[in-house]
Amino acid sequence: QVQLAESGGGLVQAGGSLRLSCAASGSIGTINTMGWYRQAPGKQREWVALITSGGLTNSADSVKGRFTISRGNAKNTVTLQMNSLKPEDTAVYYCHAYLRSAGDYWGQGTQVTVSS
Repeated sequence: QVQLAESGGGLVQAGGSLRLSCAASGSIGTINTMGWYRQAPGKQREWVALITSGGLTNSADSVKGRFTISRGNAKNTVTLQMNSLKPEDTAVYYCHAYLRSAGDYWGQGTQVTVSS
């Protein structure tokens, strides 16, 4: 089993910044990818960004140039630096991990609210 713990959500004004962190713990073998998804009220969960075990990154077009995903200082941690936030970024953000040996794991989610 893998547990994912997110932190760093909150309320910010449009144009501001927030930093989300996610730490994986438990029976971890090799985490192939870690990343973030988000779900706004009344909408489907959507992919935001990911980083592979090799350090490759990718992000959704809606956040390119504003959000940056990177490894945290501790092993099996990932951060999402969110700049130039917009009201449409308001959502619950979920940390995700994929292990080829064990499948998909999700965090509990952290609320990000951007006021206009």
